[in-house]
Amino acid sequence: MAYEIRRLVIEMVAYGQWGHMAGSTSMAEVLAALYFRTARLDPSRPDWPERDRIVLSKAHTSPGVYAALALRGYFPVERLYEYCEIDGILEGHADMTRTPGIENSGGLLGLGLSVAQGMALANRIAGRADSRVFCILGDGELNEGNVWEAAMSAAHYRLRGLIAIVDDNGIMSKGRLSEYLAVEPLTDKWSAFGWHVMDVDGHDLDAVARCLDEAREGDGDRPVVVIARTIKGKGLVGYEDSIRWHTHAPDPETADALLRGLAQMYGRPEGGYSRKHLPVKKEVFRV
Repeated sequence: MAYEIRRLVIEMVAYGQWGHMAGSTSMAEVLAALYFRTARLDPSRPDWPERDRIVLSKAHTSPGVYAALALRGYFPVERLYEYCEIDGILEGHADMTRTPGIENSGGLLGLGLSVAQGMALANRIAGRADSRVFCILGDGELNEGNVWEAAMSAAHYRLRGLIAIVDDNGIMSKGRLSEYLAVEPLTDKWSAFGWHVMDVDGHDLDAVARCLDEAREGDGDRPVVVIARTIKGKGLVGYEDSIRWHTHAPDPETADALLRGLAQMYGRPEGGYSRKHLPVKKEVFRV
């Protein structure tokens, strides 16, 4: 599933000619573990009250979540190629009014943890003791002060069912966090705010799955934060740990090279975009 998520991210961004590939691919293992193992979900009932909620705070990385939702069965995979089309169901930034399975609308960074906190409080009031709320944050997003306001109040209210996941890839839109506004030491900061902190290699799928399972079980009455140490653009061969594809879209030739490199990385039959002479948006990429 991590491979399929990365493959579909490249395809839909190249086909739609807009999007954020690098931040979507860095969290592929987290999405695979969440949607296909840890989170309690029912695609046939997106509004099931007892479900777990997955809040995408860094909403510009919607392609990764859209791929996971399609693979999980919330809508047909073919609809991914409507990404960013007028009147389609897949906005560039996540929109809960359009897309089945999306729990929050986003765009302005820093809001997701507050939204997730509200959901966790609502679960408590409604007596949904077994429901959890997962919130995916970007590390650059932690520059936003309201993230820390939400972190402080979530610990104050002892929100056991709230799990934050930080995609810690070290790069934001224009460069490295360490050069713009450093956020380390993350473990010490979250711990000081009263959270139970877990640190994991975000590309070790077994470790990620075990970590998220444990986070879902909780630690007493404290909220949990999982710091996933990842690589920006993981799987974009030749462009890992780079800002090159933070945003924008590859042309067909570049998409072809990225898809072939990804297939080789995963030991899959070589594939790619074979009809390079066709304009973008006239042919769906296939591997």
